[in-house]
Amino acid sequence: MMAIITATTMPRVSAMFDDFFLRAILAGVGLALTTGPLGCFIIWRRMAYFGDTISHSALLGVALSLLFQLNLTLSVFAVAALVSILLLFLQRRQALSADALLGILSHATLAIGLVIVAFMSWVRIDLIAFLFGDILAVSPSDIAVIWGGGIFVLAGIAWLWRPLLASTVNPELAEAEGLRPERARLLFMLLMAVVIAIAMKIVGILLITALLIIPAATARRFAATPETMAIFASLLGAIAVVGGLFGSLRYDTPSGPSIVVAALVLFIISLLPLVRRSGTPAAQQRGQSS
Repeated sequence: MMAIITATTMPRVSAMFDDFFLRAILAGVGLALTTGPLGCFIIWRRMAYFGDTISHSALLGVALSLLFQLNLTLSVFAVAALVSILLLFLQRRQALSADALLGILSHATLAIGLVIVAFMSWVRIDLIAFLFGDILAVSPSDIAVIWGGGIFVLAGIAWLWRPLLASTVNPELAEAEGLRPERARLLFMLLMAVVIAIAMKIVGILLITALLIIPAATARRFAATPETMAIFASLLGAIAVVGGLFGSLRYDTPSGPSIVVAALVLFIISLLPLVRRSGTPAAQQRGQSS
């Protein structure tokens, strides 16, 4: 019996320490540390649908990069940034409500991307990989992009922290104090575009919003201050990445969805009555009361 157990478990244990698995953990943890603070502001400012819109526009960036032979990451970032700027422009004109504009841009960019891909019959495209990601296929250069982009995004969030937080609590007061909340919002959207561009290969277009929202929503149960919530969201995201990857290896399930399921399990655990909620920061109180 011992010989059978050893023979069946040793390949699995050795696979856990293969280069591809370690690269996947490094890439996923780097992304989770980045999405944590961003996800907190998405929760506080009720921008979940905006995250969906930007992630859906990534497929249009993929299609254009293949059509014109451009760098994939830069192309996705450019399209996501243009969609963000277009959204701000349309909101200022007040032609439609924000949710209607988001719905139009989200589905339009996704549909246009799919149509362009359908016309490129000379190119073989694995849409499943783009939609759901393939973290096990990341390369050392991908890890460098993820960590480099993540450091850039976190530095940007640290620089924008005060105006973003102030405008979340009270936009009029932030404007009166000269914090320029509109500029902070635009820069925040551009940072979101950076994260979408570097995250697409890991968890895919359809799952990135879940990785942004679920760890932040879980951290909200435990954090007493906005800063603590941002740190907890990053840590919970990293735990979800590691747990999802080991679960994917153990049960032979898709890695990207497995990470999201692991994040969901942590969220469900946080809802249990035995889990103590330590406090609610001001920004969260505003989101709950509005």
